[in-house]
Amino acid sequence: MRAHIGDQLVVESPATGATRRDGKIVGVRHDDGTPPYDVRWSDTNDVTLVYPGPDAHIHHIEHRPHGERAEAKTPGSEEPSHRGLDPGDIGRRAAHERRRQRLTRAEVAERAGMATAYLTYLEERPANPNLATLTALADALGTSVARLRGGGADLPPGEGKAADRAELRELGPDECRERLGTHGVGRVAVSRPDGLAVIPVNYEIVDDAIAFRTAPGTVPAAAVGSEVAFEVDHVDEAMSQGWSVLVHGPARAVTEPDAMRRLSERAPSKPWAGGEHPLWVLIEPERLTGRRILTD
Repeated sequence: MRAHIGDQLVVESPATGATRRDGKIVGVRHDDGTPPYDVRWSDTNDVTLVYPGPDAHIHHIEHRPHGERAEAKTPGSEEPSHRGLDPGDIGRRAAHERRRQRLTRAEVAERAGMATAYLTYLEERPANPNLATLTALADALGTSVARLRGGGADLPPGEGKAADRAELRELGPDECRERLGTHGVGRVAVSRPDGLAVIPVNYEIVDDAIAFRTAPGTVPAAAVGSEVAFEVDHVDEAMSQGWSVLVHGPARAVTEPDAMRRLSERAPSKPWAGGEHPLWVLIEPERLTGRRILTD
């Protein structure tokens, strides 16, 4: 491991790979750039002597020749410092709440007693801040640690506030197929003598058809031999966004041994409900429709 002054030291969780802590290297003790380093931590602004372990790595910053200066940026700028990264849920929730209150990163960081650069990092990367940092950030945003962590996951989706400016857009067939993905959890609607029933099932896409496993005599098994509806959706509570895809088509049982074996071999996972599910059902899509809610 070698570093220069100005590089970033990132310490990650060995279990998840999420960032636990990061800081700027402000001192290098050896001419060859090997450890230890003096690091100014982004979350506390304290400088400590660090001997990096196996869970740490260096993010090298471009070092310009002497006298050549980088373009200055406005403090608290909203310009992301990391492109193409998918931030973690905590960062997305924090960023959404901050923008909803029309606060800058500098304002929130000052309230939370942390560096603006660290808040930027939290919002843009899948970080795993400690409880003290989360508490300070929640207080600064007027929310709770539980909300930032996604508390209320067991509550019905969509209890969050609607966005101020939202747009409902229809999805084309190709977009619908893309959002169906390769597998997931959806809901099959079947008509029974005692009324309409809607049941969640694990599914996968096989040659453009929707396949799921069940047991004979169950509600999902009643789909065989009839026209059914199959629905998949996603709700993003943090961003007040979401989408849904609805599939209509006939359902049939797969009875050929070779076809059943191929389906079992290709299945990415077992049904979450557990137990024996020997019956494979295929839904042949005849019509796909979808909608998506977009926000500014």
